[in-house]
Amino acid sequence: MEHEELGAWLRLLETPRVGRESARKLLVAFGSPEAVFNATIAARGEAVGAGLARALAVPPESLAALVATTLAWLAAETAQVRAVIALGDPRYPKLLLEAADPPLLLYAQGRLELLQAEAIAVVGSRNPTPQGTENARAFSVHLSQAGLTVVSGMALGIDTAAHQGALEGPAGTIAVVGTGLDRVYPSRNLKLAHRVANVGLMLSEYSLGTPPLPAHFPPRNRIIAGLARGTLVVEAALQSGSLITARLASEAGRDVFAIPGSIHSPQSRGCHALIKQGAKLVETAQDILEELRLPGGDFSPTAATVETGSGDPLLATLGFDPVTLDALVLRTGCLAAELHVRLLDLELAGLVGRLPGQRFQRLGRG
Repeated sequence: MEHEELGAWLRLLETPRVGRESARKLLVAFGSPEAVFNATIAARGEAVGAGLARALAVPPESLAALVATTLAWLAAETAQVRAVIALGDPRYPKLLLEAADPPLLLYAQGRLELLQAEAIAVVGSRNPTPQGTENARAFSVHLSQAGLTVVSGMALGIDTAAHQGALEGPAGTIAVVGTGLDRVYPSRNLKLAHRVANVGLMLSEYSLGTPPLPAHFPPRNRIIAGLARGTLVVEAALQSGSLITARLASEAGRDVFAIPGSIHSPQSRGCHALIKQGAKLVETAQDILEELRLPGGDFSPTAATVETGSGDPLLATLGFDPVTLDALVLRTGCLAAELHVRLLDLELAGLVGRLPGQRFQRLGRG
């Protein structure tokens, strides 16, 4: 993108009070950002009203610095490909164009070819159960192995597990973030973000330097849903951003999948609500591939499943719902100290997860 074109795009999108809807109206009326600013104030006023037309007449104070920063970011010597992709660019993801509110400008870093890949969104709680984390990772591994790029939002919890699992397969992952690409949020995912940029794709509609503002994350969800043929919700509370992503996917005519969980877990209620509303209940990654009519690859009998067989008797006693230590004492008749030792062994083996409040949950690998 040339200097003048980039400057016009950034001026259009960074002018205060000019939102996506107004910017889209101006582009429809004039054809390009440059043409918008070559038009008279009166002509612009016919498209968006006199107030916004006058606001567009004055460039934002930070515009020159932002243009310079963006050009420097694009020109920096780095192992990853960087690009600013406008609506109408042939590199713009075709599936996203079908969404109701496609971003006008995308910042991308990494494997740009993933923008055209067959993709599945995997989303869920920021505070998942250990089983939910394992499900997100395992499903994403096998979906990536089967050729589906996993799209998620780089949040803690399910998003993190989905990206990590997808990176174990060849189809990789796209992280859609709610900040500028020169920032990483949350900071705990710094190493993961660098890894995604190197072998996957980082994507944002927000200009460089944009901090992690709460208002930016719900709009980010429409991009996650728009890039994918379907959305898998692993765990979610009833009031959850993941349900927003699922709703946007459904409104766009895309498939919505949900993994069922314990009726006692708050993190399962969102998935159960989606299933009641018509989302497809899935127990394996193969269920998703069959629904999307994609080849399945080589799946072992327990690959990416919600439940597996039991080996240790204590695992059978645990069941699949979170359980307190006191409840296990009653169920087994064992002393608490003895159970602590056995649970620690199972935890170190990756078969049991420890929850707050002295609760334990069996993981799907046992």
